[in-house]
Amino acid sequence: PFSFASSQVWDGNNGKWSSFVIRIGTPAQAFLVLVSTSSQETWVPLDDGCLPTDPADCGEQRGVEPFQNGPSNGTWSSIGLYQLGLEESQNYTGNGMYGHETVGIRIQNSGWPTLDHQIVAGIATKDFMSGLFGLGPKPTNFTDFNEPQPSFMWTLRKQSIIPSLSYAYSAGAVYRKTQAALILGSFDTSQIQENQTLRLTLDPTLNLMIGLQGIQASNTLSGVVSLLLTGIMSFLDFTVLEIWLPIAACEAFETPFGLQYDITTDRYIVNGTTHAMLQELNPSVTFKLGQTTYGGPTINIVFPYAAFDLQASFPIYPNSTNYFPIRKAHNESQFVIGRTFLQEAYLVVDFEHSNFSISQRNFSVGKLPELVSISPLHPTLEEKKKLDRQSLIGIVIAACIAFALLLGGAYFWFHRRMQKKQRSQLAAKRQSDIQRQA
Repeated sequence: PFSFASSQVWDGNNGKWSSFVIRIGTPAQAFLVLVSTSSQETWVPLDDGCLPTDPADCGEQRGVEPFQNGPSNGTWSSIGLYQLGLEESQNYTGNGMYGHETVGIRIQNSGWPTLDHQIVAGIATKDFMSGLFGLGPKPTNFTDFNEPQPSFMWTLRKQSIIPSLSYAYSAGAVYRKTQAALILGSFDTSQIQENQTLRLTLDPTLNLMIGLQGIQASNTLSGVVSLLLTGIMSFLDFTVLEIWLPIAACEAFETPFGLQYDITTDRYIVNGTTHAMLQELNPSVTFKLGQTTYGGPTINIVFPYAAFDLQASFPIYPNSTNYFPIRKAHNESQFVIGRTFLQEAYLVVDFEHSNFSISQRNFSVGKLPELVSISPLHPTLEEKKKLDRQSLIGIVIAACIAFALLLGGAYFWFHRRMQKKQRSQLAAKRQSDIQRQA
């Protein structure tokens, strides 16, 4: 397992998000990308995505500067132009120039994995301003299902670079000055608040589906309020950042948070006066989550107002504008809990065992990482040998401890017996001396 360190840069046109560095092509170009939990592909912006009429820092806003198109690189092998087909329920659109390309993790000469012949899409659409690094294990199919193209995660697993198809992720929180945390094949127990974990089952398509049973806010402009009266089933999908809720739930947020609905952008904005009041009040919002919409094991994930205090800019608004990241879902297919949620939560996904877990993230300062590998469902022969060796070592250590305890016990028993014998002999000698004196 390895920890994929963040770029230490906060990116985004809809909030500040902790990004990661990947390398594309030969010679390699670095891109700052965000994590996608619903995609298995790698996407990076092309120079067509910034027009002469766009702001001068458009390339920087999109995580790359200067641009160099993928097809100009020596290792690029074109597949063709295809629809991206991601977040279509949220009305995201765009095409991708797909091809095979070399993809590496982190900066050049960092020693981190570089894989050849990976699926990469060059994108121009501004629905996805930043590039994406997909964590999904499923293959990509273009014309039919006879030639599936393996994902980056699957290739890492096949080459035994990671112990299993699994990962742990938290998006980071700029207001806590805490970067994103991404670990492949493992998770970090130091990131999890004690007794604050909900374990769930992946659906057959390996999507992250969760029951949102309730939302409650306190210390709002209206005091304590319930914002979701009936539970819903929602996707956890951190490709998008907003939380898409039923219209009634969104409207329930309006008065307690002083939100104004902008019909042009389909977003909730916050004026300057209300923004100052909310920052002073610092309301908290609690999400109650379970496997289903009602009952069963649950967990409460608590968010400060700062988690929702975001600013949107180009191309959503010409100038930085305060907005609140909830969106109106017009049908059940649009129910999504986005990246905003993972500012305060920690996600562990194990594709091989078809389960995942959600925890309240632990922000305690000074805790050392405690990585725990996630075992594979079907280990390779070499992994079995390694596990056997580890088991043998464990057995030997246990046997040595048992033997040491046995020796210690025998010594203690023998020592006690000798002491008892010596005391008996000493008592007999004293009795004999007393009789002789008499």
